[in-house]
Amino acid sequence: MSPRVQAVQPRRTCQAGDEQRSDDIGRQTGLSKMNDQHPADMQSVLQQNIQALVDHRRQQEEHQGVQVRIAGIISRFAGSMPFVYLHLAILIAWILANLGLIPAVPAWDPTFVILAMVASVEAIFLSTFVLINQNRMAEHSERRAELDLQISLLNEHETTRLIEMVAALTERLNVSTPADQELPQLAENVDPRQVMTEIQQASGDQEKS
Repeated sequence: MSPRVQAVQPRRTCQAGDEQRSDDIGRQTGLSKMNDQHPADMQSVLQQNIQALVDHRRQQEEHQGVQVRIAGIISRFAGSMPFVYLHLAILIAWILANLGLIPAVPAWDPTFVILAMVASVEAIFLSTFVLINQNRMAEHSERRAELDLQISLLNEHETTRLIEMVAALTERLNVSTPADQELPQLAENVDPRQVMTEIQQASGDQEKS
């Protein structure tokens, strides 16, 4: 072998090694870009979902009537500590004034009958406002439950279709899996009415027992 040929072979070997290293670097760079892209996509999707929920809640609050808004404001204030502090201050001032401990203020309810009446009337109205707010929250919870049910049914339908596709691929490739016997049952769509009927029957049997 001539010296010229011997000199060319190491050069080719070095060039092949450089190309291999550049390909490896390119693959690593592509994988790192893909890994960086997926969290960004997930983050954007998460932010879009959160913003959609916030916008939907804001639209619901805007479409509420004035009476419902007032009832909600009163219920939120009645369930806060400033409400407790306010009533505690009024109660102490009322008792001290009617016991004659404040000379500048004459007693107007020495038997505290008016205080009891005011507290009873206030309790009636507060309980009414709380019930109105609870009914509104129950309506929202029912809507969320219906949305969750629809999403669950959609996920079940998509999962069934994926199982059918995987079963078709395994049959085409003549590949056997331990779950082959369960595939016909897994590929069937679940009837929500049948599930509800079975749940009601099971709950009825438990109540009877």
